[in-house]
Amino acid sequence: MATVIPSAVLLLAICLFCICRRKTRQKGRNDRNDISLLLNGKETSNDGDGRERIGHGGVGGDENTLFLFHLDTIVACTNNFSEENKLGEGGYGPVYKGNLQDGKMVAVKRLLRSSGQGVEEFKNEIMLIAKLQHRNLVKLLGCCLERQEKLLVYEYMPNKSLDKILFDPEKRLQLDWMKRFNIIMGITKGLLYLHEDSRLRIIHRDLKAGNILLDNDLNPKISDFGTARLFGQDETQANTTIIVGTYGYMSPEYVLHGHISVKSDIYSFGVLLLEIISGRKNNERLPSEESQGLVEYAWHLWSDGRPIELMDQSLGETCPRNQVLRCIHIGLLCVQADATNRPHISSVVAMLGNDSLSLSMPMPPLMVYGDRNITRSDISINYTEGNSVNEVSISAIHGR
Repeated sequence: MATVIPSAVLLLAICLFCICRRKTRQKGRNDRNDISLLLNGKETSNDGDGRERIGHGGVGGDENTLFLFHLDTIVACTNNFSEENKLGEGGYGPVYKGNLQDGKMVAVKRLLRSSGQGVEEFKNEIMLIAKLQHRNLVKLLGCCLERQEKLLVYEYMPNKSLDKILFDPEKRLQLDWMKRFNIIMGITKGLLYLHEDSRLRIIHRDLKAGNILLDNDLNPKISDFGTARLFGQDETQANTTIIVGTYGYMSPEYVLHGHISVKSDIYSFGVLLLEIISGRKNNERLPSEESQGLVEYAWHLWSDGRPIELMDQSLGETCPRNQVLRCIHIGLLCVQADATNRPHISSVVAMLGNDSLSLSMPMPPLMVYGDRNITRSDISINYTEGNSVNEVSISAIHGR
């Protein structure tokens, strides 16, 4: 009798283990099938190389094929998520470089179990990204949802993210003005697609230098749609009580009141534009003691009639002064306190691409005047043919 009870307990434990393991495997298969059905209403087809092929309603054959990768394949290609393969760390988890069996290099985003993103949100993110196709958006190749792992597989960007180059004193020397302007234009075209040209209207909500990836030729691609918000075609804004994003890039109405709109991304773009021009982080300690950050520093230089001093000194004297000043002007238009005053991305693209278009006068960003209302009569601006385009003279703003 003494030996029967332990044996029975052991047998019961084995049975429970087998049942739990079977349920886990079945759940993994169900989750993979759910992703497939969400994307195109079809079951997957096995390619026999550690991944399963599904389409996602696009055009162009293999260019629009999404793969469901097996976990063993991801573990092998990243060398078991080794530190040597680690490319960086995002808000939702680390990113690793991987080398697939066919020699293709990929970037694998491993979502942390503590990231707060559940299986349903993960599926929705995949469905969202898979339907976005643009040269200035990073391409999703596939995903893996297995053994409690949630993994996204993207095309590999050899030059990593913009912040790794832009904010490095030595590496940013490879970013002359023409390369920086090309990056600016690429970002605006990607945003234009998200906001206006795709069949979905997407608010990114975390546009920043760390989420701009660069290919071999330093062409930019917007990445990381983990916090993106899908809007209906007739929807222009929404409210939320959950604030996600990166401090310094988030618009004041989003931080203070939870208001989300395309103008939230425009504010983030304005901050990013000023960073690209200056080579400075938005939270970097700046020369002016009065300034609390890059946006306010840029405004102080503008209001003092010295906006060109914002330009990264490493760009040198050969940099086209007029174009730099115009970009500073556009950046300040994008970070205006009142969201309704900020331009739409289509207007930004037009202003950057056509120097003959006149620009409106920017109003101060929120941090400059706090609770005090400043009107356009507080500011005077003068353009003259003899001066460089966008040479400005702005009266000092004094507290009343």
